[in-house]
Amino acid sequence: MNGVWRNASWVLLGSALILAVSLGVRHGFGLFLPAMSGEYGWGREVFAFAIALQNLVWGIVQPFTGAFADRFGARRTVFIGGGLYALGLFCMSQASSEIGLSMSAGLLIGLGLSGTSFTVLLGLVGRSVAAEKRSMAMGIASAAGSFGQFAMLPGTLGLIEWLGWAAALLVLGMLVASIMPLAFMLGGTPRAAASAAPEQSMRDALRQATGHGGFWLLALGFFVCGFQVVFIGVHLPAYLVDRQLPAMSGTTVLALVGLFNIFGTYIAGWLGGYHSKPRLLVLLYLLRGVVITLFFYLPLSEWGAYAFGIAMGLLWLSTVPLTNGTVATMFGVRNLSMLTGIVFLFHQIGSFFGGWLGGWIYDLTGSYDLIWQISIVLSLLAAVLNWPIREQAVLRPLAA
Repeated sequence: MNGVWRNASWVLLGSALILAVSLGVRHGFGLFLPAMSGEYGWGREVFAFAIALQNLVWGIVQPFTGAFADRFGARRTVFIGGGLYALGLFCMSQASSEIGLSMSAGLLIGLGLSGTSFTVLLGLVGRSVAAEKRSMAMGIASAAGSFGQFAMLPGTLGLIEWLGWAAALLVLGMLVASIMPLAFMLGGTPRAAASAAPEQSMRDALRQATGHGGFWLLALGFFVCGFQVVFIGVHLPAYLVDRQLPAMSGTTVLALVGLFNIFGTYIAGWLGGYHSKPRLLVLLYLLRGVVITLFFYLPLSEWGAYAFGIAMGLLWLSTVPLTNGTVATMFGVRNLSMLTGIVFLFHQIGSFFGGWLGGWIYDLTGSYDLIWQISIVLSLLAAVLNWPIREQAVLRPLAA
């Protein structure tokens, strides 16, 4: 028993380190937009499209990457993903054309993220610990990704100012390459705890999940999460400048989001071990709606923006351990990475529309007002979608 726990702790530590590097570097990409666009004379939509493509590729490939991890192991998946991610950063440092940027920052890094992010690693963590510890363990791993965001934003900005954008990307590429040796921490993973439910084939698991209404309600709710976090992450700094706040305030707010998300994801994971995870998701989305409403309709100040960053940070990726934990409870852990990959696809579709619609509506109306109002309505919709979900194991018939 002690050996199993030591292995599980080793897996959790490795997963946390990998998520901190992978997601920390990813959250700093927006800092390269002014420098690269200015040097090559691109419009901002060129860089924005490459990052939107990254999110879309990440989401589309994620179910297949998850299925690969379920069958061939997270260690191999993360090793390959880390290599693609590092290659993408190197190619991005050399990109001097629109197609080069889309292929590097968009395609290669999107593929790399699919192998080094939440779906694969939380699926592994979910299989490595006992069911009663699963939600909290996922919260700890998710919090590590949040710490990476908090730490890497100022670090990336410092690299750009010190070395220039191209050399900074090379340094980040070397940092991401460290994911490949870290992947060996994921070996020797303990098998999932024995279950009374019979073992399922991948095909049977896919058929059962996609035929279950709760699975789709969870996925549609996750669409809202992706929409909101990417809209805020991409457009909030510009919105604050439009409202006459200092340019530095946007970076500070996003750093506060990353810092307080560490606590938010851990607390959400801990609470998920004691209370209904779908009900917690309902509460979380309602609180998001309240926070966005207050931020949008009350008079804006610099301290008000910082308060918004703190509040949104507590709610930012708290959805991740709760959503993935619900999938694990309902459908088991044998095919968890594949099934959460499908749910995550909806998150990334929401991410694409949150980033793209924010810019499109602003260009059309000269204001972000409509997109803020859409975000408030979507919070209510996500709460409604999660309310009927019943967190209980679905009977898994033996594969033929």
